[in-house]
Amino acid sequence: MESSDFFKIRKKLQKTQKEIAELLGTSIKAIHSYEQGWRSIPPHVERQMYFLVSRQRELHEKPPKACWTIKKCPPSRKRNCPAWEFRAGKMCWFINGTICECNARKNWKEKMVVCKQCEVMAPLL
Repeated sequence: MESSDFFKIRKKLQKTQKEIAELLGTSIKAIHSYEQGWRSIPPHVERQMYFLVSRQRELHEKPPKACWTIKKCPPSRKRNCPAWEFRAGKMCWFINGTICECNARKNWKEKMVVCKQCEVMAPLL
């Protein structure tokens, strides 16, 4: 996640730097560092920011369809996918090991490259 993306999501959540620091369980200095680009944003912070904005979205909008419906996944792929196993098709981007674009990614960074271009996650951004 880039510092500009972090800032954009914080504004979308309508939270001050102090409020977002409290939600993330971190210091306000860390938030300043993330937004200024002085410190890279750790994967767990990025994941939490997307989680918060996804919960806000579902309060104000019609809930999204499950990823396996949107992506038209065949039963064989669904059976092997953690998003299907945990019935998390609206939050597939939150779970590592999902079989997106027919492949599971090795780590969060690789996964986010795919997820940020996907129609399941796009409304969050």
